This record gives sequence, structure tokens and C-alpha cells, in this order.
Amino acid sequence: MGDEKLLREIGKRINVRRKELRFTQEQLAEAMDVSVQMISNLELGKKAIRPENLVKLCEVLAVSADFVLRGINTRIELTDFIKKFERLSSENRLLIESLVRALN
Repeated sequence: MGDEKLLREIGKRINVRRKELRFTQEQLAEAMDVSVQMISNLELGKKAIRPENLVKLCEVLAVSADFVLRGINTRIELTDFIKKFERLSSENRLLIESLVRALN
């Protein structure tokens, strides 16, 4: 996979997760103590992320580096999903369970 394509895919994952958490680029930049331009460049796939910023990004977005870099969910993301699942009503849990069964 080419570097440009990889950077765009990383940027898309960052963008999607930021929006899931309802953060603006400005809020994410402030939480990471970086510039808004850096967040924009990351999301557009124009720049690679430095290791120290990757650590900050993962902490703020509550995701693993594996997820950001490779799109692979790890125990961190699964634990977050389980917590959300446990807060669902019984009716919604059954709905999710039936969807998962249908997809397998």
C-alpha cells in the first residue's frame, strides 16, 4: 500500500472517531496541545503523525494505535463497546444480538 493511501486511511479513521465523539478539530487540537492545522493535515492524509502526538491522539480519542494506524480494533475499543452495550435497554440488547447473529 502506498504511503499516500495509508495516510488518507489513517486520516479518515481519525476524522470518523473525532466526529463520533462530537469533537471539533479545534477541540481535538486543544486537548492534544497541537495546532488545528496539524489536525486538518492528519485528517486529510497530508502529514504523518509523530509518535508523541499519536500517543496523545489515542488518549483523547480513546482508541489504540492499532486502530489509528491499521484500522484494527483492540481490547480497548471492544471494552468501550461492551460498556456501551451494557447500558442499553434489554430490548436494544436483543436487537443488537440478533443483528450480530444475522451477520455471522
